[in-house]
Amino acid sequence: MRACVGQQAVGGAVVVVVVMGGLWWATSQPTAPPECRASLASLRDTLVRAIREEAQRKDTTHLHLPTIYVITPTYARPEQIPELTRLGQTLMGVPRVHWVVAEDAHATNMRVVTYLKHTALPHTYLLTPMPEEYRNQTMQPKGVANRNGGLAWVRAQATEGVVFFADDDNAYDLRLFEEMRYTSRVSMWPVGLISGSGVSSPVLRNGRLVGWYDAWIGGRTFPVDMAGFAVSVEFLLQRPDATMPFKPGHEEDGFLKSLGTKPSDIEFKAAECTQIYVWHTQTRKNRPYSRQILSPKFDGTNLRVLQKDIMLQPG
Repeated sequence: MRACVGQQAVGGAVVVVVVMGGLWWATSQPTAPPECRASLASLRDTLVRAIREEAQRKDTTHLHLPTIYVITPTYARPEQIPELTRLGQTLMGVPRVHWVVAEDAHATNMRVVTYLKHTALPHTYLLTPMPEEYRNQTMQPKGVANRNGGLAWVRAQATEGVVFFADDDNAYDLRLFEEMRYTSRVSMWPVGLISGSGVSSPVLRNGRLVGWYDAWIGGRTFPVDMAGFAVSVEFLLQRPDATMPFKPGHEEDGFLKSLGTKPSDIEFKAAECTQIYVWHTQTRKNRPYSRQILSPKFDGTNLRVLQKDIMLQPG
């Protein structure tokens, strides 16, 4: 009901209040079957989201800001929705953002689609499976097809703004997005919690690039982390052949070189790379769950609904 406060002067708001009130009453009834209660609760949440989206549509405060296109590769796993939720909650605090979620799958993952709708963020969901020839490799180029798919969408849909690759297992400070928003060509900054080195960063002396610090330099021209740079849409569109290579360990470097990036193109953000606003957190993978939830003693309870959301692995 609180979601409707301040909307009652708008035509139809009274109907929304009545409908939502009815849904809250229906979901409070102890005799309602779990599946029915879940459906009613979902409908209630949809109405709340619709109200939020309408409020955002009418808010013109940030329309002058360049759009940040956040490309997130993802794949089905028990940690997927929790990690997308963490990133989604961060992006809710970023004005003028468009979230491009590209999944390594051949069929639509409705759990992801439902969550994206719940956020009310401007978003696009793409199916971008890894080409089969790479799946049997010992070192797979994970996320490359997803990011290239996201870049193709940006090229087709955007004319201005900035592109940022945000993996769903990282943690982001809101300040990072404001740092990158006005990128002219390519911007860079440090990334924390890098295995082996603690941080990945350009090395600056008196504001000028003198080298790179990373756990693995590997002969790369740009030894940076995927979360450590952004590219302006205009710069990307001027280079239609730029792409990310299917070469494990060289994805960032290959993409930046395909853009023809020169050191003079790079803007160093985060107080000349002295602050960390993104961390490579990498959530620990969970072990297979107990299948006790499938016991008949839980028939007719809310656990029948929840079992669909914990991705039970074959026993």
